Amino acid sequence: MDGAAPPSGVSTYSVAVGPITLPEVVDRPQLVLRVSPNEVTFVELHRWAGPLKSEIPRVIADNLAGYLNVKQVAAYPQNAGDNAEYRVLVDIQRFDSTLGESVTIDALWTIKRPSDGAMRTGRSSAKESSSGSYDAMVAAHSRALATISREIAEAIRALSTTPKP
Repeated sequence: MDGAAPPSGVSTYSVAVGPITLPEVVDRPQLVLRVSPNEVTFVELHRWAGPLKSEIPRVIADNLAGYLNVKQVAAYPQNAGDNAEYRVLVDIQRFDSTLGESVTIDALWTIKRPSDGAMRTGRSSAKESSSGSYDAMVAAHSRALATISREIAEAIRALSTTPKP
């Protein structure tokens, strides 16, 4: 760029998402279904498109780029996020899937502004209904991550209006 102003309405700050943590029981290639409050089953023939630890930050980053109208959003561990103005850390506490019923994602998140140490924390919960197919269940997870991303975007907006010392 030659120093020209960004297009109207486009934010100029940068955001990096990650790393994230998630329960070990769901950190696997297979879909994991909740069959009772204390039991899960692994669906060997149905798998995630990629590792959840890299796909979830990518999905959140994509969502944030749209919600914040920011072009510079990187998903960890891309080097593009090393100098980001805002760093988003996410701890997925619950990532449940019940085929034919619903999915639930509970997440704790922290937004840090490294330049001055400003920080916001929050907790988001999203529950989405899904029909009896695996594709519908995966789509429900995507909608739940969109809800969580929207709440994170609101917190970034609020933090971005906080003056830097």
